[in-house]
Amino acid sequence: MEIRKLEVTEHQECRRLYEEVFAEDSPSFVDYYYTEKTRDNQIYTMIEDGEIRSMLHLNPYRLYVNGSEKDVNYIVAVATQKEYRKRGYMASLLKRSLRDMYQAGEAFTFLMPASESIYQPFGFRTVYEQEGKFYREEDEKDEGLAITDAKDPDCREIAEAANRYLAGRYQVFAIRDTAYYLRLIREYESDGGSLKVYRRDGKITDCRGYYPGEEGGKPKIMIRIVDVRRMLMALSLRSLTGVVFCVTDPLIEENNRCLVVTGTEHSGVMLMDGDAKNSEGTVTVAALTSLLFGAKTVEEACEEEGVRMSERMKAEMEKLIPLSAICLNETV
Repeated sequence: MEIRKLEVTEHQECRRLYEEVFAEDSPSFVDYYYTEKTRDNQIYTMIEDGEIRSMLHLNPYRLYVNGSEKDVNYIVAVATQKEYRKRGYMASLLKRSLRDMYQAGEAFTFLMPASESIYQPFGFRTVYEQEGKFYREEDEKDEGLAITDAKDPDCREIAEAANRYLAGRYQVFAIRDTAYYLRLIREYESDGGSLKVYRRDGKITDCRGYYPGEEGGKPKIMIRIVDVRRMLMALSLRSLTGVVFCVTDPLIEENNRCLVVTGTEHSGVMLMDGDAKNSEGTVTVAALTSLLFGAKTVEEACEEEGVRMSERMKAEMEKLIPLSAICLNETV
């Protein structure tokens, strides 16, 4: 058994496993994925008996996070060949990729789970339900709207309009550029759909996907903090704050530390290493993820196993402004 991170020139070697495990994906979509997405992603594999038996892909995104830009990986295509399941391969790949992301300086990672229960033991928590808006025929009834299929020359204009819209409404979202929409057009086309552009008086007002047939439900997005210090430093504060607490993380050893969190509404979070004997409580990395991304209140986080906070710590943690306005509607 060997974990191996594939070279870019080797990425096609795991396509057979993808097609076997994700048989519901159309051949044209798989063509798109292995033409577009594997050009710049990272693929971790488990080798057994000389063949790839399990894999995990890290697809890179540039995210807007509370006013700054961060490189974040979207974990996708987590798959194990049926005959090799229940051997801990997925757990090993997750742990290795999380440690590598920590070393690369990433604050957090996200994924769309087949089942939330699979990833909860690894510190992932559900923080968002996707809100994808899709084209409907009745949209055409608005005489003031001009709706057309997006073409490559439209991509820059679409990206500029989308970033303006998203920045005014969300704390966390994938930053759009020309390449983002060029890929998205190919993604919709791969399954017989298209990307629709809505214009009013010549200006873009919306952009929606279209697939023939019915659209699905609202997929969930789970997030896991990768680097606790970098994550906390991305936050804003409601008012003068000062608190000392310990963080526990069973997978990333460097996150197990005592921290002094200080700052004001003007400075944002400032950090120092603290002394455990002065700690006012303990927070697991999973509970901290739920708290910092607005999935749970301080009181709700305290109900999780392994979490303890003094009353003063609770009051200070309430001063952290969570990143609850999230828009992560990416598929792969």
